[in-house]
Amino acid sequence: MKRLITLLFILTVTLKLSAHASELDSLKQKLQVTSDSLKGPIYTQIAAHYLGYDTVSTRRMKYYFQTEALNYTMLALHSYSTYNDTLGLRTSFNALAKIYRSQRKFSQAKWFILQSNTISRQRKDTLNIISSLIELAAIKSDIKDYKLSMKDLNDALTLSLKTHDPKKESIVQVGFAELYRKMNDYDKAAVAIKRHEFLDDSLNQVTVDSIAKVAAADSIKIKKQDSAIAKKKVYTKNSRRRPMLRYARHITSLSFSSAPLLFSSL
Repeated sequence: MKRLITLLFILTVTLKLSAHASELDSLKQKLQVTSDSLKGPIYTQIAAHYLGYDTVSTRRMKYYFQTEALNYTMLALHSYSTYNDTLGLRTSFNALAKIYRSQRKFSQAKWFILQSNTISRQRKDTLNIISSLIELAAIKSDIKDYKLSMKDLNDALTLSLKTHDPKKESIVQVGFAELYRKMNDYDKAAVAIKRHEFLDDSLNQVTVDSIAKVAAADSIKIKKQDSAIAKKKVYTKNSRRRPMLRYARHITSLSFSSAPLLFSSL
């Protein structure tokens, strides 16, 4: 049984890798027939495949994935820059910050996430400002710049509360917990985790309540539809019976009206 499960697992992984390789080949071929102005998103899609380097088992393969992700993101960045595509640029900046942080090249990671933050501020995109602040705080925490990391998280928390976004606040609380652990302040880390769990539970309950409301509304709708169908069936049945009843009454009346004639003939 154990051997069968192992074989199935290997088969699944092989099929996934095969599909992954096929999709990559398709994207790379697409580059050959795409005009330069439209190549940026394709470079980003290819880079996204390689950005999954955390799932790769060997160090050599992980390094290869990171290198390919870096190369294709740089190509995307150049394309977006040429055509002044700020959303594409921000996507590239976020990817580069991730790669460089993984490689412990914190100066580069910090610089790219700051560029992402700048674009989000220019666009007044609060959600992505918060996301970039959380990532910036994590990078500063990696280099033990705890004071500035705390400031970024506080800024992110203020924005999440201001915009009434419990989902983002929950992520900020995870950032606080990680920072406090690095500072060896486990009591405050526990408080942050409790707040994170409370927010997640609340969000889950909201989701459950929303599903319940939708289900209740659907149930009422279905009952109304069933009731309408049942009424229609009764009406249709009665409509069919009326001609039959009229015919039966007509036959009965004919029978009674012809009765004297029958008797008279006797």
